[in-house]
Amino acid sequence: MKEDETERERGGPRLLLPLPSNVIALQSTDRREKLRIVEALLFAASEPLDEATLAQHFVDGDDMPALLEELQSLYAARGVNLVKVAGKWSFRTADDLSFLLEKHAVEQRRLSRAALETLAIIAYHQPVTRAEIEEIRGVSTSSGTIDILLETGWIKLRGRRRAPGRPVTYGTTASFLEHFGFDQIQDLPGLTELKGAGLLDSNLPPGFSMPNPDDAPDLREDEEPLEDEPLAEDESSGQPA
Repeated sequence: MKEDETERERGGPRLLLPLPSNVIALQSTDRREKLRIVEALLFAASEPLDEATLAQHFVDGDDMPALLEELQSLYAARGVNLVKVAGKWSFRTADDLSFLLEKHAVEQRRLSRAALETLAIIAYHQPVTRAEIEEIRGVSTSSGTIDILLETGWIKLRGRRRAPGRPVTYGTTASFLEHFGFDQIQDLPGLTELKGAGLLDSNLPPGFSMPNPDDAPDLREDEEPLEDEPLAEDESSGQPA
């Protein structure tokens, strides 16, 4: 009882504490038991877990990708599914049942059309500057639009372009992938999917193509590190889109 009370005082048991030795040390632990362990870890986690974190609870040599794939198939037809988002695994309500939980969903700020367009441009064209966003959209973009996207945690400041004025470059975050259910940025819908969803005109100009999105964290050759300095005047002001 004292041990349980101590854990509650510390905010509850930590997920990464070693499992009982009679579970971990047994290399002969059958596959069903391993699946149960992975299942328990994922259900207890407050956030998605990557394979390396899960592997800490097993002896060397366990095929974690295979275990996750098998567990994913077991939950494929259930009310909750095991999904991989942003390189991490978690249980989520099945897509066809999400309507049942709508009344319990937390109301989030609705993004304006300008914010959605800006977010899409950043996702597909990153790293991208505000001037480049405006050139693609064909209209000016207010600093407030960028600020809203930064507040959501879906975009981030990457660095500065090696160009006159050293404008800030923007890119998406892991939170963006998690919110929209993508494992990696390359899972964004392509030209065919966008046309099929009616988001692109079927009569596109000849030679029109979609960029290949890339959210690699390393700065490009035309970028330099972002320093702790105030934004230039042209970056911190602008007219509403």
